[in-house]
Amino acid sequence: MSFATAETPSSHLMLSSRLVSELANARSTLRTTTERNGPSVIVYAGGEVDASNEATWRHLLTEAAGRTSPPGALVVDTSGLDFMACCAYEVLAEEAERCRRRGVELRLVSNQPGVGRVVNACGLSELLPVDASLDAALPAGEPVDW
Repeated sequence: MSFATAETPSSHLMLSSRLVSELANARSTLRTTTERNGPSVIVYAGGEVDASNEATWRHLLTEAAGRTSPPGALVVDTSGLDFMACCAYEVLAEEAERCRRRGVELRLVSNQPGVGRVVNACGLSELLPVDASLDAALPAGEPVDW
């Protein structure tokens, strides 16, 4: 017997077992939730991203980007992060370049002014647009489906 599930406009996105295991590690300071919103994927990040979990952060973004369909966006909501080391921005910039080659835009959402300041100071504004809300980050005509 086989079961098929229809994907709703906004639905929880299942991550690979390897990534789930990395995030579930008792020492992990990174918490995430991912969901699909039409052709876009939204990553909600919380906790911290630093050198200790850079590989997990990279794996998360690569996996989420791979499930984003053009012309959708990969939206990374960093509002729940308490700390983002420089390596977190580097990984975001690298993934944004890969996304652009596929016709997908990576956008950040943050309610923390420091995120936008760091992006600007690093000269990444063109590559990593920062929006104040999820609605602003999603492509035009793609409402957030809760």
